[in-house]
Amino acid sequence: MRDAVSSHRPASPASAAWSPFRHKLFTVLWIGTVVSNIGTWMQNAAAGWLMTSLSPAPLDVALVQAASTLPMFLFALPAGALADIVDRRRLLIAMQVAAAGLSVLFAVALMLGLGSAKGLLAFIFLSGAAAVLAAPAWQAIVPQLVPRELLSPAVALNSVGFNISRAIGPALAGLSIAALGIASPFWMNGALTLIAIATLVWWRPKPAADAMPPELFGSAVRAGLRFARYNRHLRATLVHAAGFFPFACVYWALLPLVAREQISGGPELYGILLGAIGVGAVAGASLLPMVKARLGADGVLTAATLVTALSVLLFAVAREPLMALLACVLAGAAWIAAIATLNVSAQLALPAWVRGRGLAVFASVQFAGLALGSILWGQVAQSFGLSAAHAIAALALVAVLPMLRRWRLQTGSGLDLTPSLHWPTPVLAQEVEADRGPVMVTIEYMVAPAERDGFLTAIAKLAQERRRDGAYEWALYEDAAHAGTFVETFRVDSWLEHMRQHHRVTNADRVIQDAVQRFHADGTPLVRHLIAAQRSDKP
Repeated sequence: MRDAVSSHRPASPASAAWSPFRHKLFTVLWIGTVVSNIGTWMQNAAAGWLMTSLSPAPLDVALVQAASTLPMFLFALPAGALADIVDRRRLLIAMQVAAAGLSVLFAVALMLGLGSAKGLLAFIFLSGAAAVLAAPAWQAIVPQLVPRELLSPAVALNSVGFNISRAIGPALAGLSIAALGIASPFWMNGALTLIAIATLVWWRPKPAADAMPPELFGSAVRAGLRFARYNRHLRATLVHAAGFFPFACVYWALLPLVAREQISGGPELYGILLGAIGVGAVAGASLLPMVKARLGADGVLTAATLVTALSVLLFAVAREPLMALLACVLAGAAWIAAIATLNVSAQLALPAWVRGRGLAVFASVQFAGLALGSILWGQVAQSFGLSAAHAIAALALVAVLPMLRRWRLQTGSGLDLTPSLHWPTPVLAQEVEADRGPVMVTIEYMVAPAERDGFLTAIAKLAQERRRDGAYEWALYEDAAHAGTFVETFRVDSWLEHMRQHHRVTNADRVIQDAVQRFHADGTPLVRHLIAAQRSDKP
């Protein structure tokens, strides 16, 4: 029987948004994550409100947001390396257990009357560290749960689930604080995290078919940074993230004070406002496929930035709950449009071998913007007032748009990142130890003088690919005695690292290589593998 999806006409944008739910693995893990995130949002809302009681200064309240996002900036890349070199399922289970334990311990401390502003910030930082160690792994498993063509709606649905929990969790937190006390959301978060743990224990992913041994932690981190530096598609996503999050985070950082001081509300109102952001996000996710079909990825991000600026202006003038609720709904819809578009762009720019690290670099930029922006807007609000801080942030969001116009987001069109495996296995005169190195690879080209400039243009693109896949040095030399003879060289740390290059080359990379080799005059270029010489221990 034909697959149910392939036997029908292409789905409309509205129905395609929910297509990933046809896959059981995605659905079960999605439900477990949503339930767990409800507890997380209860805890976050309670932490923000608790700080307004412990220390109501705007900077201290904004530090709650900074403390929750700073770990992502500090630990995201190591977390991404772990996601690529260890069992992701076991890593996720371990981090969920740690998060549940921290929530329970802090709840006990509150019940014993040991709560303080510094203790709250320390708890938020540690909880954020547990979350960051899990975040790249959570994002990197999505392609294991759905087919590639459903990756974009799957990422959007993960954001929908996140925002459903955002709509429910804060409202439950406000009710539970009023009824059971400030410690109750922390207890509930610990209990609900067990749901996510149970779904991860139930999941049994198929082991990846990889003939290469896992990378060492240090080299994995370096490879991730090198890939991000030389991947122009990922760089475009990072530039957009750096232009959006530091300014858009202003309402996240200052919302507790808007609810308490500007509108004179209590914890119930704060929970309702956070819930309204979640409602707006769910509505925005439902409309996102249709909007993206009309505007494209770059148009969606521009629209989301403008709507965010409008919502931030509404926060600046809000003195009644209704105005603040409208601002929250608009902010939530714009937030999910921006973050889903950026996340998909990052996902589509990354091959499987470096997906965790690439997403970690994206998360580092995102959360560095959130952390630094929260501190900045807290200081601005403390010096000039809440309304001024929101108004300045809104103007900055609009002003940054022209600067980002030339950086195009990735849509996956024409970019095949599956391994090509077209490099031939090197012919060796003797066995080479895996850790022996460094290794220098040379490729000799014979190019007609009339095609010299075209060859140099084409090989400049190939240089980026060599560095992305593991080369720490690349150069091109021209033979002074024989016109048209060029020698390309690149170096890698070890023979094993060069073997990894063989597995990392994608079909998109092959297109670049073929474009270069078309300039070679006859046959195929001459390739040599040179290994650093060393004395033999044998007589």
